[in-house]
Amino acid sequence: MNAPASHPERGDSARGAGVRPRIIVGITGASGAIYGIALLKALRELDIESHLIISQAASLTIHHETDFSVQDVKALADKVYAIGDIAASCSSGSFATLGMIIAPCSMKTLAEIATGVTSNLISRSADVVLKERRRLVLLARESPLTEIHIGNMLTVTRAGAIVAPPVPAFYNRPASIHDIVVHTVGRTLDLFGLSPDWVKRWG
Repeated sequence: MNAPASHPERGDSARGAGVRPRIIVGITGASGAIYGIALLKALRELDIESHLIISQAASLTIHHETDFSVQDVKALADKVYAIGDIAASCSSGSFATLGMIIAPCSMKTLAEIATGVTSNLISRSADVVLKERRRLVLLARESPLTEIHIGNMLTVTRAGAIVAPPVPAFYNRPASIHDIVVHTVGRTLDLFGLSPDWVKRWG
């Protein structure tokens, strides 16, 4: 992945005087922790300040699914918050960000966001992003879906979130899991107007 030469308008508008644009990253316990890890790496290359929250279940998933330790993942972020730290900066709407990405997003976390329940800092931060009309992207990971899951996706979409399941594209001829993951991360960042130049695009 190569960083683009300059920040797009969306990042510049949220920068402020001498302040790097920020994105909150939540990693939950759904399968697919590698998406959150790749996202943190991409944000670092793009010079976007990352504010990371890892759920307790995500810590287990990171251990089982990747070769990274939780400390390795935390080291990729600019700022890390404890899942129970409801007084953290990102729990307030006055903390200016471009928005938040939850990668992956478990059905439990989706349900909390859909119902306005904020039992931890991930769901609280997502709630804040919605109320401030900022961009919230959920890489929802589950299959097959129940009517409850689909209903919750509809609810958060109507509230302004974008549900973006990490569905792989094949027109770019991926040769590895890494290719699939990086393409999904790049397309996720497109939703923030960042348009990373490593994404292989149709046409």
